[in-house]
Amino acid sequence: MLKTIKTKTILSRLNNNADTWFGTSYSMNLYRGCQHNCIYCDSRSKVYQIENFSDILIKENAIELLEKELSRKRVKGTIGFGSMNDPYMPIENDIKLTRKALQIILKYRFPIHIITKSILILRDIDILKKISQIYCCVSITITTPDDEIAKKIEPDAPSSSLRFEAIKKLNQSGIYAGITLMPILPYITDKKEHIIEIIEKAKLADAKYILFAPAVTLREGQREYFYNQLNKINPELRKTYEQKAGNNYIFTPINVKELSTVFYETCKKLEMPTKITFFKDNKPEQLKLF
Repeated sequence: MLKTIKTKTILSRLNNNADTWFGTSYSMNLYRGCQHNCIYCDSRSKVYQIENFSDILIKENAIELLEKELSRKRVKGTIGFGSMNDPYMPIENDIKLTRKALQIILKYRFPIHIITKSILILRDIDILKKISQIYCCVSITITTPDDEIAKKIEPDAPSSSLRFEAIKKLNQSGIYAGITLMPILPYITDKKEHIIEIIEKAKLADAKYILFAPAVTLREGQREYFYNQLNKINPELRKTYEQKAGNNYIFTPINVKELSTVFYETCKKLEMPTKITFFKDNKPEQLKLF
């Protein structure tokens, strides 16, 4: 179901001023809810107070607010897209809130970091190239190199194969793009050969980095939905999760040390960075009078 809502603010300042993973100072969500229906999505957690995550709420005054808020800011900080939903889910093809927001951000010359699973981002290469003169980073999430597994755990997102192609096109266009390899789902995507394959395909796509988080969160609200979806895929898998993970907030694969070793050794071998180069404001430091 699609609905329109009004919001009081559109940019949220991060408490610690900058995210240490993604280098963002502000987060922005132009929609509430997400159409990709990834079975593990943390945004379903009750803590976020989204009553029905399958309902897509369009923030109809988002662009107006963004213009107003950016016009008042004097300190540049990276604006993050994709913290609570995918900014390029299918509805964006028609509504174009993300594209309109990028145009405003370009006008005020702010840096950005976009996290997405969607190849729709290729539509906006023209604007992203211009923002790249300031700073533009695109992280495409890939949790498995296997398209069949991806279809089960990320049912309405583009295939992993298409995501690798999008990374290649972004980098060929001069846009700084890499991969977020997260989450890792125990007993589903925790195979070392899959991790190696992702890194090798990332190298072929000229990805500029891979961020790795070998675990999955299981919070109230999210956990119940995830377990119900596992039950549809494989009831035995659900039983295993209930027995092994229980009500723990974070569930880590039993072979996490091996996976981490394989990841970092393969990245070192293929010269694949495991961190992002963040935005730096190159304005000359103002001289003090005294």
